[in-house]
Amino acid sequence: MLSAVGIVLFCSAIGAYGRPRGRILGGRETAPHAMPYMASLQEGGKHICGGFLISQEWVLSAAHCLEDTANGTFQVLLGAHSLTAPEPNKRLYGVRRLAAHPGSSEETNEDDLLLVQLSEPATLGPDVKTLPLQSEDRELPARTFCLAAGWGFTKNTGQRPDRLQWAELPTMSRAECNERRFHDGEITPRMMCTEVKSVRRDTCKGDSGGPLVCHGVAEGVVTAGSRVCGNWRKPGIYTRVAPYLPWINGVMASPN
Repeated sequence: MLSAVGIVLFCSAIGAYGRPRGRILGGRETAPHAMPYMASLQEGGKHICGGFLISQEWVLSAAHCLEDTANGTFQVLLGAHSLTAPEPNKRLYGVRRLAAHPGSSEETNEDDLLLVQLSEPATLGPDVKTLPLQSEDRELPARTFCLAAGWGFTKNTGQRPDRLQWAELPTMSRAECNERRFHDGEITPRMMCTEVKSVRRDTCKGDSGGPLVCHGVAEGVVTAGSRVCGNWRKPGIYTRVAPYLPWINGVMASPN
């Protein structure tokens, strides 16, 4: 069961580890359009990764999502609760530009950010809204409860939901996440982790690129975790947003 704190946060807001990209396990369905910033990055009508709207023209996601697209192209679904059911404000947008962080690589989890420019400005409204980014470059206290959401696998057997799922996840300190029993020094100052053991909830494959929302702002972007979602020895990994604001703003301001 979610704590009272988790419910309040949810209402106010309305992610050897083997690099399984994406990874919400143990979560529950959101209220329809309770997270109107959520985006589904798709190829050929199939959900590949999550993302979230940060301006009328731009979605932030994870660079490793490009590994899962055969043609290096995406379409972006906004305003969706269900991926398949008709909904009045759901719309699929083309993509004008994809900008992966130049430091990103298939070999590591570093600099794992992707900016997606829509082919035209999104139509904003109750079901489509932007999510503010964390601007203060500081580490959150451990056990800060944050929210993750996505259309990723809900079971390790590969069961994927049609409707948006969410979970409340507590952060871990970087020092603890870097202990040998967890990620053994792999977590850099530009990354953060969430705990799995005490809450038995996790992000899972297909949730990559979605936001970790803490106190109403995007604190991180879902990156990776264990090949087996919910493995308490391999906490979920997120790319922190604040250190990348100069790059994000620079890309969005550039003409091409």
